[in-house]
Amino acid sequence: MSSTVARLFDAMADTYDDLEPWYEHLYDVLHAILRETIGQAPAGGGSALDAGCGTGFQAALLAELGWRPYGVDVSPGLLAVARRRLPGAVLALGSVEALPYADAHFDAIVCCGSTLSFVDDPARALVELGRVLRPGGRLLLDCEHRPSLDLAWTLGSALAGDALGYGVTPREAWRALNARDGLRLSYPGYGPLWLFSSRQLTRLLGAAGFRTVRGWGVHAVTSLIPSTLLHRPRVPRAVAAAYRALCRLDAAVASTAPARALANSLVILAERAHPSA
Repeated sequence: MSSTVARLFDAMADTYDDLEPWYEHLYDVLHAILRETIGQAPAGGGSALDAGCGTGFQAALLAELGWRPYGVDVSPGLLAVARRRLPGAVLALGSVEALPYADAHFDAIVCCGSTLSFVDDPARALVELGRVLRPGGRLLLDCEHRPSLDLAWTLGSALAGDALGYGVTPREAWRALNARDGLRLSYPGYGPLWLFSSRQLTRLLGAAGFRTVRGWGVHAVTSLIPSTLLHRPRVPRAVAAAYRALCRLDAAVASTAPARALANSLVILAERAHPSA
């Protein structure tokens, strides 16, 4: 990850935990999936890494589930908040593309908050996650997805003079429409983000030694409302009421094929292959 990303998140450190409606729903669904798939630590204990830990959302949940929590992030500002939240966690300043841990150090890894969408080299990051995870260990990953309903809003906004505030030009929209793999598109306040297709992500995971186990789509139904209207502390009352109803439906269908096809956030559970495989 670049120093630009570190500075971006350093600037957010003081307000990072003030979740906008978009993120409230994302983390509600993500954490339910984490509880189900990573679950309680084994009886003898186990070590789990929160890769791209930010202020420690997932690390705190891992600790609650009995894991020995570790975290790594490029932002000193976010790590300072995480250390106050989790004084017993082992937190390190570093990049997911060059993890400061020995091979097969962890029993489980979570890499959420679209961390993979921010790195310079996603393939390298996945190889590193595979290197530090023991064979048979599980990785829970979420990233920005294409195609999605929100990407359709982005492209429509570009053709209408950026009416919805996505900040994408018609030329960028055209490139996005014609891109096969490796689409990187800017989002207001966050800069360029990698958007992954399910097929591309499965291929990258396989090349890094992972086997895909399950998948979910988050913000499929809720993307009937443009995300730029939900990335704010408060939304109009009528929009908020509609959004709450859409959130319930979105969570209910997250594991279905249509949700995975149309979601803004793609969530993947993968398992590190044994060497013999």
